[in-house]
Amino acid sequence: MWLINSKTEKIQFVADPEIHQYAILSHTWRREGEPTFQEYLNPPVSSPPSARRTGVGRPVRDDRFSKVRETCRLARSRNIPYVWVDNVCIDKSSSAELTEAINSMFRWYKNAAVCFAYLADLPVGPKKELHQKLAICLWFTRGWTLQELVASKKVEFYDEAWNLRGDKDELSEILSRITRIDEDVLRDSSLLPNIPVARRMSWAATRQCTRIEDVAYSLFGIFDIHMPLIYGEGDKAFIRLQEAIAQDNVDLSLFAWTSLDSNYKRQNYHGLFARSPVDFLNCDKLLRILSPVTPTEEYAITNKGIRL
Repeated sequence: MWLINSKTEKIQFVADPEIHQYAILSHTWRREGEPTFQEYLNPPVSSPPSARRTGVGRPVRDDRFSKVRETCRLARSRNIPYVWVDNVCIDKSSSAELTEAINSMFRWYKNAAVCFAYLADLPVGPKKELHQKLAICLWFTRGWTLQELVASKKVEFYDEAWNLRGDKDELSEILSRITRIDEDVLRDSSLLPNIPVARRMSWAATRQCTRIEDVAYSLFGIFDIHMPLIYGEGDKAFIRLQEAIAQDNVDLSLFAWTSLDSNYKRQNYHGLFARSPVDFLNCDKLLRILSPVTPTEEYAITNKGIRL
């Protein structure tokens, strides 16, 4: 795991991140993209000489690195020695590193001392308007921020000017209304296994990812699933995710979805697995009822399909 020293802003590899205290950033990427791992290691030639060296000193005054600088500033104010920022702390040129990072993401957020959620479209304003403004922030529509919100023990929300506007505990009621995630789960992610699979899927129904495969990959932590990444597989990624859930879970709510097209019209024919989290949109109220009389049904994935 790559971490950035919050004082020097140098990046370094840490073999065992669990012995280090670090803050972590949650944010939505800009349309023009974010600086990469390689750019952080080797800033543009226009940068100050002190920045143009491997290991990076105080890297770049370039505004593209402002999120890194602000995250380091906040960490320093808490005496937190390290920070992790996804776009510069994952070497995406290495497929092995990318796979490990995505499969470890939930744990990394869970183990962070604090998660700084930067909402670039949350305007500065009075507290009385906060709830209304929060609800329309892009951050709540992105796939990756779902597990980042759930996994992190402590989340602090910052507006466009990096003003602290509240944390997950004090905003839990409004966050639950916006995301449809149970307040208990927001406070304690260890309760996730108690929530029906279909209900957890419904939390992602209104969220989007830039790459279609990430719709599935961004949910690994929500279902405690680990599997290889195959960018280019398209919709098959979500099928593979459901197969992995089925192999590790006897929760039949996985099949309690309703087929909908892009205009939310019912489809007449479909397979046993859903095409996307959108099909679970109406499962947000689903409850798990364990009957002492009726045993839990078992099912298995075979070479011919699912055996019920």
